[in-house]
Amino acid sequence: MPNQWRVVDLTEFEGQLSTKRGVILVEAPDSEPVEVSVADIAVVMVGVKVAFDAAVVHRLSSAGVPVLFCDWRGVPEGAAYSWSSNGRVGARQRAQTGLTVPRRKNAWGRIVSAKIKGQAQVLQDLGADGCGELTALAAQVRSGDPGNLEAQAARLYWTRLMDKGQHRDPGSRAGPGWNGCLDYGYAILRGHGVRAVLAAGMLPALGIFHRGRSNGFALVDDLMEPFRPAVDDVVFRLSSDADPSDREVKRALVSAAGRAFGSDGLTVPSAFLALAQQFGQYCEGEVERLAVPHWRGPSDDMSMDAASG
Repeated sequence: MPNQWRVVDLTEFEGQLSTKRGVILVEAPDSEPVEVSVADIAVVMVGVKVAFDAAVVHRLSSAGVPVLFCDWRGVPEGAAYSWSSNGRVGARQRAQTGLTVPRRKNAWGRIVSAKIKGQAQVLQDLGADGCGELTALAAQVRSGDPGNLEAQAARLYWTRLMDKGQHRDPGSRAGPGWNGCLDYGYAILRGHGVRAVLAAGMLPALGIFHRGRSNGFALVDDLMEPFRPAVDDVVFRLSSDADPSDREVKRALVSAAGRAFGSDGLTVPSAFLALAQQFGQYCEGEVERLAVPHWRGPSDDMSMDAASG
């Protein structure tokens, strides 16, 4: 597996990109270009003031690196990504389109349960009330989540984490605060997910639960649910007025989406890739049940690193 780990965030950068001999050159006006090895890049986020040509996109796509095109707030609006080189892509995508409703529901129930378990762990690690209640909800999730326990857990979770007078408000990246930090961290996490799903040879627009005519990455949004608590854990160690445009805050959020996840030592990107590959096997009937990992808390060094950011 390539050692792709770097998130290249150019959402606030003004300058141009070019490429030569396996590297991307990042050049600001009146400055010497900075070389970034393509082999080290996981995701590139491009802002509205970045100029580049097709050669740059070709170089990144050939290495399996997704490029996210972001608006003036840094919110991704589109993406360029490679066609999968997975050797079973045809058979796998046919199996994905033919996945039965019972198996789809079973997979979604397991994803929801894992997400809620991770949320319970976040509350416990941050010393907030509600861990026991979320753990109980996670155990009650059934195939397809017919009781909508995901929503019940979310209401309890965000109420326990956020100060009075605040609430979870997706799409708030224009300003400082926990909401903006969450959106930024999730955007990076989604970039890792795009790469994982495409590498697994899956159809990214064909989700398990998420639907939407304008959502080309519904499957990414489904599979990323259990990984969100890894970002939440870092965000809520920051001050409530932390600004995602601040260099140190941004560094902490980038680290959040690439930290160790679970008990097997895999990082978030690697665990995401493993889950996407396993979902492909699940679609093809090679595995009976989807084994979904859940957030088990940070290592001491990651916790301290985030707190200092």
